[in-house]
Amino acid sequence: MKHMTWAVAAALAVGVGAHVLGAQGAAQAHPQMSFFITSAGSGDGANLGGLAGADAICQNLAKAVGAGNKQWRAYLSTQGANAVNAKDRIGPGPWFNSKGVQIAANVAELHSDKNNLTKETQLTEKGTVVNGRGDTPNQHDILTGSNLDGTTFPAGEDHTCNNWTSNSTGSAQVGHHDRQGGGANPTSWNNAHASKGCSQQNLIATGGNGYFYCFAVK
Repeated sequence: MKHMTWAVAAALAVGVGAHVLGAQGAAQAHPQMSFFITSAGSGDGANLGGLAGADAICQNLAKAVGAGNKQWRAYLSTQGANAVNAKDRIGPGPWFNSKGVQIAANVAELHSDKNNLTKETQLTEKGTVVNGRGDTPNQHDILTGSNLDGTTFPAGEDHTCNNWTSNSTGSAQVGHHDRQGGGANPTSWNNAHASKGCSQQNLIATGGNGYFYCFAVK
């Protein structure tokens, strides 16, 4: 297992943001954007540098498209001592994608059948659609570590890759942004099944690429 310090995570996040900015130039997201799927993960599997590192990645990806004035948080749960529920990290809503389309009015709607979460609405900060089932490669697995209602799992069996610090042992609970596929809850955006492992190779083999959801809390 490999651990990432906050300083390293922050540096990685800045690097990701710079890469996106270089690729996109002056591309700007819709002013209302308050939700996106990351266009890049840590590159180190589910080792995101913990919640702080994941938040920094969200913040820097948002900054690269002109939304850095908002406070961004990763939709990720943690387990064990001081466990955190993903739903408690993301503010009250409403949330809009990078094109200005509302995906949910509040936390309750987000975790209900009334949300507007589809492959076409769950865009990256750049406004691009993430590959889903049937695309090559399939990248529809989105890291969450969460139950259907946005809460964490009890301590014991690992569902968060050691609270987002492992790139080897453990597993991560993932959702399907395209709302299709296999697993216990194949149409769930936040709790479809567990990953094969925590390495980048394992996430790819399961049908993902280490992406996760980011929400603006204010």
